[in-house]
Amino acid sequence: MPSPFPGMNPYLEHPRIWPSVHHLLISEIARFLSPQLRPKYRVVVEVRMYESSMENASLVGIPDVSIQGSSGVINRNNSNVNLAVAEPVTKPIKVKIPTPEIIREGYLEVREVGTENVVTIIEILSPTNKRRGKGRQIYEEKRQEILGSQTHLLEIDLLRNGEKMPFFDTDIESHYRILICRGDRRPYADLYAFNIQDVIPSFSLPLRAGDNEPILNLQTLLNEVYEISAYDLVIDYNQAPFPPLSEADAAWANEMLQTKGLRTIAHSPEIPN
Repeated sequence: MPSPFPGMNPYLEHPRIWPSVHHLLISEIARFLSPQLRPKYRVVVEVRMYESSMENASLVGIPDVSIQGSSGVINRNNSNVNLAVAEPVTKPIKVKIPTPEIIREGYLEVREVGTENVVTIIEILSPTNKRRGKGRQIYEEKRQEILGSQTHLLEIDLLRNGEKMPFFDTDIESHYRILICRGDRRPYADLYAFNIQDVIPSFSLPLRAGDNEPILNLQTLLNEVYEISAYDLVIDYNQAPFPPLSEADAAWANEMLQTKGLRTIAHSPEIPN
């Protein structure tokens, strides 16, 4: 079953689903571009790795499916104070501490055959890129390095949540963004800003001057990823997406999903269940 949304499906942004979407979308872009770039260029999948603590993991902030009770803690009241005091215990209490986690983020490089020079870098942003911490710091440093070179940067942001990457025109607001920074046109760049109701725009992949640039239809590739992974068997459209939509966007999504027979429960979808 195809995705019911005309553009980006907000249910794919859930942190438990997004990692597989990210991985498969990178693979689909590489598969699509490779035959069109031969024999002058080749597409290489690269992986950026760094260590982060679990407290910054992508599932932080998502409500747990169950909440444990606070056994072992009682309230003692007197006329002066109202404190929660732990009863003496003879066994240790299990606690969770931050532990290192290896983060792996895939991205694509378009390289010139023969010289192996990197012509274009394709990045699909992950939640760690848009959240304060080591992941964002490492990505911003790499981004700045690319922007100071002649390498083209294609930056795809399909996540509503988090802090967007900086632009000079900071007043531009949209759910999603595609940024194309050509190395020979800086400081100017092309920004495609679009929302949940919009089809993801197609664009040409920047290459060397004079070369034919393939048109990348990201919407088609994302729809293929949706069907390959059978996300329709995983997603419950009666529930609200995470992160939640605004009231207006939720009303639009609710009407669309009901029209397509994917939502049978009438409720306010901007409030997670």
